[in-house]
Amino acid sequence: MSRIHEFLDEAGVFFLATEDGKQAKVRPLGAHIERDGKEYFTVGDFKAVYHQMVEDPLVEIVAFTPGDRKWLRYTGKAVFVDSNEIVEDVLERLPHLREVYSPESGHKMMIFTLEDATARIIDMSGNEEKIF
Repeated sequence: MSRIHEFLDEAGVFFLATEDGKQAKVRPLGAHIERDGKEYFTVGDFKAVYHQMVEDPLVEIVAFTPGDRKWLRYTGKAVFVDSNEIVEDVLERLPHLREVYSPESGHKMMIFTLEDATARIIDMSGNEEKIF
């Protein structure tokens, strides 16, 4: 899993694709953390993306690294986990998120990982490195 983590760190911003009815939705994300051989991501419980993922957990994460002109496709089933430890680690790493996810706001950071997933890194020539 560290290959995915390193790629996401290098990209900085990555994109999460969901489905809202028959309409694809894509949004930028940046928060991720690796624990116990899994990559974890965050979304807010008050956002449409969270409700879309609950309704249809099949998602894709895509990231691009301009230096080597490669992109990551990480596709699978989003599974939400309850982990205060991961939430605290993310908030420590990204303290500006404390304004959004606080007792005062009432918003909760939802943590998810991908299961039944495939991951590959592709270059501009179409060559693929299959991660799993």
